[in-house]
Amino acid sequence: MLKIITVCGLGVGSSLILKMTADTAMNQLGVKCKIEHWDMGTVKGKPCDLIITTESFRKHFADQDNVVYVNNIMDVEEVKGKLKAYLDSHEH
Repeated sequence: MLKIITVCGLGVGSSLILKMTADTAMNQLGVKCKIEHWDMGTVKGKPCDLIITTESFRKHFADQDNVVYVNNIMDVEEVKGKLKAYLDSHEH
């Protein structure tokens, strides 16, 4: 099962909304996963397969290749499209 973390500055508002959007997107894609939401400070110590965050946090994850960046945290179609592209390019 895929472990995903959604991230925002404080780990409360936008990361929770993004978690709900990502849950919907992954359900529509038929991918089983566990999604948690965290703040920037905590996420560095959390092991995960994938991080989903907004473009504004790109500089914080420049050294990682397991990050999907979204513009609209409530747009299921955008999130689903970006997750599908990521999953398709990282199949083993």
